[in-house]
Amino acid sequence: MSPDQERTFDEFVAGRYAALRRTGYLLCGDWHLAEDLVQTTLVKLYARWPRLREPEAAYGYARTTLVRAYIDIRRRRGSQEVTAPDLAALLEDGRGGGRRTGPQADPERRLALLAALAQVSPAYRAVLVLRFWEDQSIESTAAALRQSTGAVKSATNRGLSQLRTILGDSVHEIAAG
Repeated sequence: MSPDQERTFDEFVAGRYAALRRTGYLLCGDWHLAEDLVQTTLVKLYARWPRLREPEAAYGYARTTLVRAYIDIRRRRGSQEVTAPDLAALLEDGRGGGRRTGPQADPERRLALLAALAQVSPAYRAVLVLRFWEDQSIESTAAALRQSTGAVKSATNRGLSQLRTILGDSVHEIAAG
């Protein structure tokens, strides 16, 4: 890799590491595993960096690689373990990820949603994170997951249904809050 490519890669990592780590956490619910997912992603991206035609597309490639790494890990584990959110990390100066709606952002609502998201099946969780947390279109989510747009729409519907079931009566409280 040329020195210019090394520099642009370093700038990319400095600018996008936190966002990738947040996405990794939302997928797996474990900050340590999220770090591992990001490291795996960055290793693959580093190897691919000299061949990227459009450096501005690097984040899309990295996000796709991150999601694929998460799905691969879940397949290998073959378990249905669910990790509890790291409450201290979620409450630290916004490092827990997500978007705040202003000074009145309700941490209890956020924690309830993150806990419920951790219980959604991994494939549906990946779709929900990309669609609603990363604010990706159906088409870009389908490309990242290597699925059809119809499969993404179906997974979105089923994932939201799982969230509603998990949240039960509290879904109305969360929506109203």
